[in-house]
Amino acid sequence: MWQLQLSAPRTPVWREAAVPVPGRGEVLVRVLGVTTCPHWDLHMFDGVPMHTGHEIQYPLPAGHPGHEAMGEVAAVGAGVTEFAVGDRVVAWRSNLHASDGFYRQFNAYPAELLLKIPRELEPAAVASLELAMCVGSSFAQLAKAGGVAGRRVGVAGLGPGGLVAVQLARAHGAASVVGIDPVAARRELAIQLGADSAVAPDTDAWPASRGDAKAIDMAVDCTGRSDAVEFLLARTRIAVALFGVLREPVRYAPELMWGPGVSLLGYGDHTRDLGESALGFVMDGRLKLDALVTCTMPMRHYAGAVELLRRHEAIKVMLDPWG
Repeated sequence: MWQLQLSAPRTPVWREAAVPVPGRGEVLVRVLGVTTCPHWDLHMFDGVPMHTGHEIQYPLPAGHPGHEAMGEVAAVGAGVTEFAVGDRVVAWRSNLHASDGFYRQFNAYPAELLLKIPRELEPAAVASLELAMCVGSSFAQLAKAGGVAGRRVGVAGLGPGGLVAVQLARAHGAASVVGIDPVAARRELAIQLGADSAVAPDTDAWPASRGDAKAIDMAVDCTGRSDAVEFLLARTRIAVALFGVLREPVRYAPELMWGPGVSLLGYGDHTRDLGESALGFVMDGRLKLDALVTCTMPMRHYAGAVELLRRHEAIKVMLDPWG
């Protein structure tokens, strides 16, 4: 088989390797498609740690940082009873810290982190399920504060995570959804995917107020920027959930604690239930993951895909390991 490996920053190598043998509890997946994850791909490609305080050791493990993947079961390891050869599967959770990634033609992966899917689902329609599960954890956090059903919900940052959040807000019963992003094309796509309106983060056009008609009840931040989080806090009545990876402190102004106060919620747990919920939304048409895929490229052209992400010319790229 062929696989991708980052031997050093900005140095992807497409090389031959032996097909892995699935161990106990693992499934050998014949990979049919993997979608890029802009934050992971750009950070790992450039040699910049994703999280504060982390270090990156090169070469990266084979197939990293690919983790949004679907494929077909080619073999099962000992103890695996829930899958059979020929089943179509999707990864609902990343396992990058413990196993090889999916930027390769075959990958041995823990069966417990896979979900069986209908054969008719195309790769672009389901490969990004892991992202949808992760975003779903933010809605699980908001559920603890009363949930988004019947409420006005804001989503800051209309990249892949934000565009999923717009759709999940609708799927969870939001009365209205406001997308917030400086890029007009992404605002337009958010409206196509269910947002009632989409605006730029303009403090003059939308002055800070938690009490007027423009205020939102709940919000999800998908930017990871402290200024964006503070923008939301100043315009949200109940709670702001963090999804984007923060690298700097957020200022919680004293006036936010009154009226009643707005809560700032951290990241939630990753669970199989969230993966299954996201798959259900894909199946009933409420979550269109293929709308995030700008184009498909052969996996061996990975460096070109990363540059499309860097130039904001693609939201996600579908990588075909057989192309």
